[in-house]
Amino acid sequence: MFGQGINFGTLAEAASPFMSYLIIAGGGGGGFTSGGGGGAGGLRTSYGSTSGGGASSESDITLGGGTYVITIGAGGAGSTGSGATGTSGVASSLAKSGQTTISCVAGGGGGTRGSGKYSGLVGGSGGGEGGDNSGDGGAGTSNQGYAGGSNSNGGTGAAGGGGASAAGSPHNGESGGNGGAGLSNSITGSAVTLAGGGGGGGANNNSAGSGGAGGGANGGTSGAGSNGTANTGGGAGGDGNLDNNGGTGGSGVVIVRLATAAYSGSTTGSPTVTTDGGDTIMKFTGSGTYVHS
Repeated sequence: MFGQGINFGTLAEAASPFMSYLIIAGGGGGGFTSGGGGGAGGLRTSYGSTSGGGASSESDITLGGGTYVITIGAGGAGSTGSGATGTSGVASSLAKSGQTTISCVAGGGGGTRGSGKYSGLVGGSGGGEGGDNSGDGGAGTSNQGYAGGSNSNGGTGAAGGGGASAAGSPHNGESGGNGGAGLSNSITGSAVTLAGGGGGGGANNNSAGSGGAGGGANGGTSGAGSNGTANTGGGAGGDGNLDNNGGTGGSGVVIVRLATAAYSGSTTGSPTVTTDGGDTIMKFTGSGTYVHS
């Protein structure tokens, strides 16, 4: 059963094979000094009914002979000073020369309370605003993720980064806002939630925002923000209190699924290969290739 929702059966799949995919970019780094949470890496999928940002799932790839190149994006670095936002992550992609390139936008870095760098960065999901009521959350990409939270009341807590299925939350006074939730998907054969946004940092020892489900990291209360979970595209937590660093975003992942009868077995990059019913699933946590014959 592929993401298009049609069970072709093993013989039909082998004669006209399709490949489902889930692609997530690297998450954004957290901001400095009551820093905004990093946005989750953009998420695109053809499996199930929903892709990132609330969009409908995309079409499966019609397989052709040749090499499919998988690129896994790293997570963005956290800000280490008041003059910079958290760094955005790196894009992930699945590409075959002459046929298709499917790329996801990196998660946006979180805003920083200082030097006019309050606003979170635009990304697959946007970074949260740094704590000072002077900027906005970064916008998400329409078919990949949601915006980061913006501060909307008094106090200097920071907002959460956006996730694949929800926007980041604004702060609440001196407390940080939560990261947006990631998206649940069953391409591996069981449901897993990925691409959650990072929590915003708290100010003056007040509580930090929690990371969104799906690898988003918690913001700091009186210390550095936490790191997003590797190979989830999770956004990093923002720095709490004063003069600590934002966390590092989680790296991305690419998962593909095709009929076992059509699977060639030729890969590089050492993906984890499993089966579910009549299908084979390859999970790439590092860049590599699948050669289809």
